[in-house]
Amino acid sequence: MADSTIAFKGTKEQEAKLMEAIELHRSQPGPLMPVLQAAQDIYGYMPREVLEIISRQMQMSLSDIYGIVTFYSQFHLEPKGKHKIHICLGTACYVKGAGKILERFEKELGIKDGECTPDGNFSIDALRCVGACGLAPVMSVNDDVYGKVTEDQVPEILAKYKA
Repeated sequence: MADSTIAFKGTKEQEAKLMEAIELHRSQPGPLMPVLQAAQDIYGYMPREVLEIISRQMQMSLSDIYGIVTFYSQFHLEPKGKHKIHICLGTACYVKGAGKILERFEKELGIKDGECTPDGNFSIDALRCVGACGLAPVMSVNDDVYGKVTEDQVPEILAKYKA
């Protein structure tokens, strides 16, 4: 497992919530997925330290837990930003310029696909298809969806979330 370049900053309150989730699900059939989902909600990502706690408490190997976390795209090993930018790179979106939009976001924020800004405000993730081809190119920031986006709109979109 690769070590994150971002220091883990978990709190005692977060750890207490994690322990509550483990206790809540421990006796249920298939307890690991709800525990992992709770951990993701509590911490925003799955740092090694959290996986180690789950491993100890659930009496499962760290490698088995890591295998599950890396298999499912809902789990993230690196922190995501307060503002999560998702850009569709499916065929319709890509043909209509989504690659250029992604490049513009990367340039404006100084990060690459899959990364988070050092201040924790923004992260960028490219997606394969969001199923909104009629609005191509499509992107979102958190729960706000933008359709028919152009590269020139990137600074304006970012400005809404920097304020």
